[in-house]
Parts: sequence; C-alpha cells; structure tokens
Amino acid sequence: MSSSTSSITPPAFNGSSTYSSSFQTVLDNAVQRASLPMQLMQDEVTTLTGQQTALTTLEGDFVSLQGAVASINSAVQGTPTATSSDTSVVTASANSNALAGTYSIEVDQAGSSSVALSNAGSTTVTDPSSQNISSSSSFTLTVNGVATTITPSGNTLDDLVNAINGAGAGVSATIVNMGGSSGADYRLVLTSDELGPDTIQLNDGATDLMSPLSSGALAEYKVNGSSTDVTSTSSQVTLSPGLTVTIQPDATAGNSATVTVTTDYSGLSTALSSFVSAYNSAVTAVQAQTGQNAGTLSGDSTVYQLENILDNIAEYTGSGSGSVNSLTDLGLDLDSTGQLSFDSSTFSSLNTTDIQSFLGSASTGGFLQMATNAATSATDNSTGIIENNVSALQTQITNENSLISNQQDMITNMETNLETKLSAADAAIATLESEKTYFTDLFQAEYPASSTG
Repeated sequence: MSSSTSSITPPAFNGSSTYSSSFQTVLDNAVQRASLPMQLMQDEVTTLTGQQTALTTLEGDFVSLQGAVASINSAVQGTPTATSSDTSVVTASANSNALAGTYSIEVDQAGSSSVALSNAGSTTVTDPSSQNISSSSSFTLTVNGVATTITPSGNTLDDLVNAINGAGAGVSATIVNMGGSSGADYRLVLTSDELGPDTIQLNDGATDLMSPLSSGALAEYKVNGSSTDVTSTSSQVTLSPGLTVTIQPDATAGNSATVTVTTDYSGLSTALSSFVSAYNSAVTAVQAQTGQNAGTLSGDSTVYQLENILDNIAEYTGSGSGSVNSLTDLGLDLDSTGQLSFDSSTFSSLNTTDIQSFLGSASTGGFLQMATNAATSATDNSTGIIENNVSALQTQITNENSLISNQQDMITNMETNLETKLSAADAAIATLESEKTYFTDLFQAEYPASSTG
C-alpha cells in the first residue's frame, strides 16, 4: 500500500560563461513546470492512501462488532453450572453437555492410592542430588504386573525420581526424609495415580527396592438413593453426561451431598454488554467520516453502506410471539446520537425462552443470523464491502505510482537533453567571451592612449 512521493531536483549547472547562473534558472524553471503534473499525481496518491488507511481502521471496528455478535451466539443457550450442597463431600463441575437437574450422591468410601517406600539401603542417602538408593543405571518399574524400563539420565535419586515421573507408568515419585533428628535418610516414595489396592515394585536388576507402605482402596458411592455401591479408581466420577463430581479425600463415609445443575445466563448478559460497546465504537468511527468535519472518506459511498448496516442491526424487529421483538425489548436502547445502552435489569426480568426466540442463532435465523450476515457483508475478505474498496484503492494507487514513475523518467530525459543544450550554449558563449577579452587586451596594447570604450 505504499505510494511514491519522490521529486525531481534539478542538477547544479556548472557553466563557465557569465550566463551560467541564468542557465541554472532556465533549467530550474523547466524542471519545475514539468514536475507539476507529477506533484498532482503524488497528492492524489497521498489522498488515496489516507482513504485506504481510514477504511482499514473502520474494518477493525466492524471485525470487533462481528466478534461481539459471535460471542452472543456462543452464550445464547446459557452455560450449565453445577453446585454441591456440601463441598466437603464432593465438588461438582458441568460442561455444555450437562442437563439441568438435581442429583444426590452418598460417599461410602473416599478411596485412596497405594504407596510404596524404598527399603533402607546399605548406604544411606543423605544427599539426593549426588547419591542414589542403587548404583544401577537401569531399573524395572512394575505396577499391577505391567513392567516399564526406567533409565535415569544420571545416577542420583533426583534423576531416578525425574525418570519415573516422566515414564507415565501409573505412579508418581517423590522423595521423603525418614531420618528425622538422627540425620538425613532420603527414601523414594511411589504413589499410584489411581485409587485402589495396586502392587508397586522397583527392581535394579538384582534386588527389589520397594516395600508396601499402604494399600489403596477404591472409591465407593451411591447415586440418587440406590442401594448398590458404584466403585471407581478415580476420585472424579461422571454422574451424567457433562456432569463430573470429585469425591473429596477427607469425605466421611456415609455422608451425602446434593448436586444441582442449572443454566447460567450471566455470560449472555456480558456478551450483550460487549456487543453494545463494539456497536458504539463502530458508530463513532463511521460518524467521524460524515458531516461538516468529516475525515478522509467524506462523501465515499462505502461510509453510507456501513451506516446502513449499523441501522439495520439496531432497528431489527423479530417476528416472534413472545415479549421480546426488538433490541429495546431486550434492554438495548438507542439514543438520538445513534449510541446503544444496555439495561441489565430489563434483560434479567425477561423470559429466557422469549430471549432465545428473538436472538435465534447465526445459522438458523433471528437477530443473530441477521447481525452475523450484516457484519460479514462488511468484513468478508473476499466479498466484504470494506475489503473490496481497499482493493480498489490499492489498484488506483498502483496505477498512479506507475504514472508517477513514467513522469519521472520523462522529466529526467528532458532535464538531460536541456542540460546538454545549455552546456553547449554556455561553452559557445564562453568562447566568444574569451575572444572578446583577447581582442580587447590586444587593442589596448596597440593603442594604450585610446578610449577603451
């Protein structure tokens, strides 16, 4: 999108006659006159570039508006939210697939992981960054009969822990100091990732290095008053599609909690508020290109097309039978300056079904489909109003720069030819002036008493 703004500077005329300064003036004037059309073209490129920049800025505002409409489309169905009546028993979370409802869960056993501790070695590990529980360079980790080869990057307890944690073998490794006040005695602790009575062993090729510290237990719970226990190797269990509860490790056996799934529409309220801000920014940007103090796009038809898009969005009327058939009904009021405002209290008092009926979706109809199509008609990279005009301006700029380049070449050629002719004239005059001086000096030498006039 660059433009050419170069100009022709006449060269210094280095003549030897007394008329050389006059020849410089002739050259300057000729170049200046020849440059006038080029300067007009450069001014045109500057204007076109300014219009292009203004359109690009407007496009950013309409892209933001398009994004705000998309956010409403994402939030129109609300967000399922899960709450637990007793978070010391379970916590709950829901995704978009969760259905509204109430669920009860009784925890009979929170469950626990199996833990193994390394045996006391012949050499006590007092520094895990330089010592290890075995001098071996390779180990076999067996979890519930499944063996995994562990090859640490170095021969320290720290290296062994890192290698086990990076193996994905179903256990997590940590280091614990069993020495107490008598002195450091660092041991390896392996904890199963799942709940239940897992078997864990680490062998260095000659010796089993671990001993069971505690045997785990499966989580056990009942759902909705059922008399049958459900078991799980994880504290996170799925009560229904999209609804997950996490059994708390300190949950007391026999305690229960009620999990309630509701639909939260606060996200839709936020999306509508953001839409108002984006719409008002677009209106302000368009209005800056109209009126007495209009910007570089004054009189451009694109501005009026964009104004029409904004008017259609703000004045949309639905065809539903509910209480919401316009943005005003939704709590979005349009003032005399073309700016929207959002009354969240009006919105919160409305029937959810009526809101959804009016808004519709980007693909099935209603306000969202109209607003999506309207914003896209302005911003689409292939067919959008703004992009088409930006491309058209770029074509004009390219053509003008080509004409400017041709004009520069013409002026340069003219300048060269004129300079050649002026140099020849200057040389001829200089010769005549030299001859005049010669004969004047000769005459004075022959007739010293005569008048030099």
